[in-house]
Amino acid sequence: MKWITREKIKVDRVACPWLIQQFVDPEAEFVFLPRDTDWSKIENGIVFDVPNCELGHHDEDVSFNSILKKYNLSEPALLWLGEIVQAADSHPTNPHPAGEGLRWVAQGFSALGLSDHEILEREFVVYDALYGECKRQTTEPAKGSERVAFLETKMISLFEIASTVR
Repeated sequence: MKWITREKIKVDRVACPWLIQQFVDPEAEFVFLPRDTDWSKIENGIVFDVPNCELGHHDEDVSFNSILKKYNLSEPALLWLGEIVQAADSHPTNPHPAGEGLRWVAQGFSALGLSDHEILEREFVVYDALYGECKRQTTEPAKGSERVAFLETKMISLFEIASTVR
């Protein structure tokens, strides 16, 4: 399937292809179009992270979170990664502290002058590593109740929102 978004990718438009390829569509083909594209006219593919689309920003959620909800991806490590992507890509009320580092990584890759596909190729390893750490932290016994409470709150709110969308 073709997955279509804006060119000149950074945080969310790198995180989403990683999520899509890892958990939604392993055969995904990513297409990057200019910002001024008429997104409503696209019929051959799934549009994401563009204005007024289902798999875009909604309230404080970034497109990564919209994809998690749409495809019922509720693994705690992915939810936590979604918090980091949200903090790096937008201005949430309660940003995850790792978001600032991820924003710096995205800015650094953008400054290298690579094509969007080259950025995906190189930056996917960053998301593999972040996911690995999120997974480790969500599966190892917590040293306190903060991590467990955070995850339980995120899972409950994700399921509440998902049930209202249907």
